[in-house]
Amino acid sequence: MSKGIIITFEGPDGAGKTSVLEEIIPFMEKEFNQPLLSTREPGGVAIAESIREIILDVENTAMDKKTELLLYIAARRQHLVEKVLPAVKEGKIVLIDRFTDSSVAYQGSGRGLDKEAIKWLNHYATDGMEPTLTLYFDVPSEIGLARIEQNKEREVNRLDLEKLDMHQKVRQGYLELAEENKDRIVTINAAQPLEKVIADTKEVILQQLEA
Repeated sequence: MSKGIIITFEGPDGAGKTSVLEEIIPFMEKEFNQPLLSTREPGGVAIAESIREIILDVENTAMDKKTELLLYIAARRQHLVEKVLPAVKEGKIVLIDRFTDSSVAYQGSGRGLDKEAIKWLNHYATDGMEPTLTLYFDVPSEIGLARIEQNKEREVNRLDLEKLDMHQKVRQGYLELAEENKDRIVTINAAQPLEKVIADTKEVILQQLEA
């Protein structure tokens, strides 16, 4: 495998996807003889990181939900053209912590915005590009929020402060996306111990990329 590909890591807050991604990097570097890039959304480049600070600032409680969506889309576009696409063209495996599915789950299912409009905006921002593989880390909202509460080192952002109902809607949105996109999205049980989640993730990656 030498062609550049994109693997996205998705999941509700507290699913542990970022922790899994960090553990997967050395495994990927050893298993695949191919350059690797790990990045995140929103962020990854200077302009997108500045937008991230605005979106996630706990003081910005007055932010309109459409404003929130459009900021995510703007950050996504800048990140894509400045960092992701050049890496793909160079033949790298690109691992992204959150991508287009997050907007559908959070701003669509969570905030109640028009999902078709969000999908159009995603398509516009990415020129219709989709990941080769999406790993969805599923965890009940109660468990995810409990993990956030227990992990004092984790960044607590504006979305973490939402009520349980919001997080449950987001999870349901992800589950619907996984059902609709079985050719791209693989669901991993993230309620298991981290070591088991990491092992399952490695197995899925090997199955999908070596198929």
